[in-house]
Amino acid sequence: MARSSCAELGSENTKRCLHDTEGLPAGRLAGYAWYQRLMEKVMADAAPETVSAARCFGGTQYTFQHFSQTTDTTMRFAAFVPSQTAAGPVPVVWFLAGLTCTEENFTVKAGAQRVAAELGLMLIAPDTSPRGDGVPDDPDGAYDFGLGAGFYLDATEPPWARNYRMESYLMRELPAFVARALPADMKRQGIMGHSMGGHGALTLSLRHPGRFASVSAFAPIASPMNCPWGQKALGGYLGPSRAAWRGHDACALIEDGARLPALLVDQGTADGFLATQLKPELLESACAKAGIPLIMRRQMGYDHSYFFIATFVEDHLRWHARVFSP
Repeated sequence: MARSSCAELGSENTKRCLHDTEGLPAGRLAGYAWYQRLMEKVMADAAPETVSAARCFGGTQYTFQHFSQTTDTTMRFAAFVPSQTAAGPVPVVWFLAGLTCTEENFTVKAGAQRVAAELGLMLIAPDTSPRGDGVPDDPDGAYDFGLGAGFYLDATEPPWARNYRMESYLMRELPAFVARALPADMKRQGIMGHSMGGHGALTLSLRHPGRFASVSAFAPIASPMNCPWGQKALGGYLGPSRAAWRGHDACALIEDGARLPALLVDQGTADGFLATQLKPELLESACAKAGIPLIMRRQMGYDHSYFFIATFVEDHLRWHARVFSP
């Protein structure tokens, strides 16, 4: 049985999870919000457990786990800490992975540590969804929804809303852990991602202006409102309202006024998902209309795999590092 410490309030007959606030009167809702903030602080003060640590290019590659008050599950994340931290905190680049992935895929396949060590960048790779006993999954066992497919948003529909709160986890709880446990300069953060994670990098940076100084993506899902993966995820997690969907679609967010200072995107021309799921031309059009500087590089013959990411990850890390340089 997975650990569950989701706090409850009320009498024995009216207990409910803090995430379940539907129908509460205003006074009770305020009490729940206050107590949830308190519990988040308590959980943030708990140290993450070190699952593994290995020397790598003069730094250390870690995997950590901790109990998340936000998702009500145990969560893992990987962190590469370069040797430059001996002199002080270093900039942080977040990598959000794609469908079916965990924190491990980027860590072991992308080969990013060598360049990160040279540039003095910390790399943080979170998991792609909550996991554990009792966490709901796609009822048909499909790979594109549920476990490994959190889409970097906060679900509002049952039964997903209790655990699938990846946006809050990534924007609030996990950064608090990183800032406290690691020598990270949280004033200099960048974000990048692949496929579903590219979607996450784009939407989180657009939804949280000023958080990330630099943004890049590998083969991102440019407009989930307009592809089968995205329509399934947005409909399942957020319900049928396309107005709610717009808040988690990069192209729609840009159309509605959100902005990025600049954006680097690599897309393989031999990607089997290019025409049906990724649709980079929609992102090109949205950025052009909004005046967002976009470098869209179509890489001839490259597919959707980590071989593609490993080939161009150095360019992306140097892109982020240039923004962080004084």
